[in-house]
Amino acid sequence: MFWTRFACDWHKSRMFGSLVRVVMMGVMLASEPVGAQTGALPIPPPAPPRLPDTVQAAPTRPASPPRTLPAHVGSNRPASPVVTAPPRDNAQRPAQTARPAVPVPPPEVPAPVEPVLEPGKGSVTNLPIPRFAALKTDEVNLRTGPGQRYPVDWVYKRRDLPVQIEREFDVWRLVRDPEGVKGWVHQATLTGRRTFFVLGEERAMRRQASDDAGVVARLRPGVVGLLKRCEVDAAWCQVQVGEHKGWMKRSELWGVLGREAVN
Repeated sequence: MFWTRFACDWHKSRMFGSLVRVVMMGVMLASEPVGAQTGALPIPPPAPPRLPDTVQAAPTRPASPPRTLPAHVGSNRPASPVVTAPPRDNAQRPAQTARPAVPVPPPEVPAPVEPVLEPGKGSVTNLPIPRFAALKTDEVNLRTGPGQRYPVDWVYKRRDLPVQIEREFDVWRLVRDPEGVKGWVHQATLTGRRTFFVLGEERAMRRQASDDAGVVARLRPGVVGLLKRCEVDAAWCQVQVGEHKGWMKRSELWGVLGREAVN
């Protein structure tokens, strides 16, 4: 009886152990990945593409040089230099006034009246023509005709500048300056004071009327001085510039005629 019971208990315990092992194996299989259950190796993820050792930048288009227009269209000649005219020291152009919004036609300007002259004499003063005078004031208007209605062409701003009178009309005088500019000025702006103007190049003022005399001063072009004395047909004239007094050749002065006497 004892052995029969023992055999039954042993058989039950053995069956229970087998059941436990089956359950444990099922749990273990459920916890493993699918690949492990089938015995297959896991598939590794795809590797990223390998970059080359040296990365070359995309080619860039070379920058084009800036375009420049030639100085002359259709020509390869270089630009001509700009040449400026020297300023006028003796006279200036009058300032231009602003034009009105609505253009107004200017009044008609009568043509200058050509006076009938006696040869070598002024029609008003009966003085020799041509003759020299000098500007009396620091500002003198040079007009295009003998009258206030004529426009101002130049404004002189140099007292004692010598001018040559070439014609007379009423109170107006046609004059020419050392640079050859001509126009009309009022007689009240002129004086009989005799002056001279240095033209051309530097001139020497000497102590005596001789090329061998010592030099008192050297006068540059554009200097204005006082004409003191010139004898008829004399080659030398006595002059003064500031505090300097001396002699200069008649041919080197502008402001005296070839055979004129000045006392």
